[in-house]
Amino acid sequence: MNRVKKIVFLVIIAISTNLFSQTKADALKDAKIASNATLNMDFETVLKHTLPSILEMMGGKDAALNVLKQTFNGMKAQGFVFEKADINGVSEIVKEQGQFRCVIEGFNQMVMSGQRISSKSYLLGIYNEVDKYWWFLEAKQLKNTVLSEKVLPNFETQLDIPEDDMKLEPIED
Repeated sequence: MNRVKKIVFLVIIAISTNLFSQTKADALKDAKIASNATLNMDFETVLKHTLPSILEMMGGKDAALNVLKQTFNGMKAQGFVFEKADINGVSEIVKEQGQFRCVIEGFNQMVMSGQRISSKSYLLGIYNEVDKYWWFLEAKQLKNTVLSEKVLPNFETQLDIPEDDMKLEPIED
C-alpha cells in the first residue's frame, strides 16, 4: 500500500507541476498578445487583458476604448511612433490573496518630438481563473496607495516589483 501511495503522490506532483508551468507559459503568451495589440493599436485585445477594476475606474469598457483611441490618435498626430513592444520575461507565479500573480518585464521603444524613448517597465499579471487568461496592470501604479486601494483593495505581495527605467536620447540625422 505504501508503494501505491508514493506512486499516486508522484503523479499528483507531476500533474501539478505541469499545470503550474503551463500557467507561466500562458502568462508569457498573454503578455505578448497584449504587447502586440498595443503596437497594432488593437485596443479591444488590450482591454481584454486589462484588470476589470481599471476598466471600471475608466467608466467601463466603452469609455476606456474611447480614451485609448483618443489618446493614441492625439499622440500619433504629434509624431508619436511605437517602434517596439517586447516582453522580456515572467517571474515565478505565486498564489497570494486567492490570486495567481506574476511580474512581467517589458521593453518599449517609442519616438516622439525628435527623441527616442526606451523604457523597461513591469506589469503585474493576475490570472483570470474563470476565462483562463491573464489580466495585466502597470506594476508601478501599485506604489500609489490611493490608486492601489481602488484597483486592488488590501493589496499585499511578496513579489519583487522593480522600478521602471526610462531613457531619452535625441535622434540625430
